[in-house]
Amino acid sequence: MGAGVAKQFLKVSGKPILTITLENLSSWGGFAGFVVTAPEADIDATYEAVSTVSGVKVVAGGETRQDSVFRGLEALSDAAPEDIVFIHDGVRPYPPLELFDKMVKLAAPEGAILASPATDTVKAVDGSIIEGTLDRERLFFAQTPQAFPYGYILETHRDAKTRGVIATDDASLSEERGGRVNVIPSLPGNIKVTTPEDLKMVRLKERVAEIRMGHGYDVHRLVSGRALTIGGVVIEHEKGLLGHSDADVATHAVADAILGAAALGDIGKHFPDTDPGFKGADSLMLLREVAGIVAAEGYGVANVDITIVAQRPKLAPHIPKMREKLAAALQIGVERVSVKATTTEGLGFEGREEGISAHAVALLEAK
Repeated sequence: MGAGVAKQFLKVSGKPILTITLENLSSWGGFAGFVVTAPEADIDATYEAVSTVSGVKVVAGGETRQDSVFRGLEALSDAAPEDIVFIHDGVRPYPPLELFDKMVKLAAPEGAILASPATDTVKAVDGSIIEGTLDRERLFFAQTPQAFPYGYILETHRDAKTRGVIATDDASLSEERGGRVNVIPSLPGNIKVTTPEDLKMVRLKERVAEIRMGHGYDVHRLVSGRALTIGGVVIEHEKGLLGHSDADVATHAVADAILGAAALGDIGKHFPDTDPGFKGADSLMLLREVAGIVAAEGYGVANVDITIVAQRPKLAPHIPKMREKLAAALQIGVERVSVKATTTEGLGFEGREEGISAHAVALLEAK
């Protein structure tokens, strides 16, 4: 799914999946702390991924999931036998928090798990031949979290290790020793990232949840002896806009809208007018850098809408070229860039032809 990248470190909206998982678990508010198990080689990366959540201990895992869970349980040295522990997959980033209280109530004495009811007709197959149809009313697909009293599940793992019992989840170990595990029907969206298709679903879910909007505004004075550049297009006029860079008022407004949507300040913060390196700078170049800045935070530009306010010159003939240049700088389709121009009917500084202003709205989506 990601060349050489472990699943828990694959990024969604600029964050590792493990980070999203821990942040969502932490938001429930009922946990005293967390233990995350990781391969020895990934300990440092895991510490970095969980650094946004307090109360997290990272321990080295084992060769199998079962070994890793056992080590994680042993690391909970401060837990009382009756405390309820949740065991959860680090690559299942959207657990249904609204079911956690019910899990706590049903966890004693021998466990409670989330499971998804079977909705398709399930066949027992030998090779490629159907042997029979199973009663789907009694079939559930086990998920995590799985909750147990700490003393019970620790002893269950210890007993399984002693007897060489191997299982793919913790409920199975409880079942094997005769435990009666409660099943709570899960909710849609508790996705475990196992395949590229799972990752696409998680990214789509995050993208829908993470749409951000920003507004940008810029104004520059009209003066003699300067070229007039708006939206990346040089326009014939007796005056141009005054500024440290090329003073492209429309492009600056777009850049501010994009940075604002990502809560990353404005172009003055990233390209200060006190820096001689930006004197006379091509604003389209700055816009390309802005697109790269928000991309590094996990966002892409969905669309921009710009309104330029100028009494003169007439801008309508130049709008198609502006859209092309802005779209190219943002690396998006021209159909995602809207440019409009209006006058103020002679009112205000724009109407007096003292300057030109521009408003822009940008929509970002998580990538």
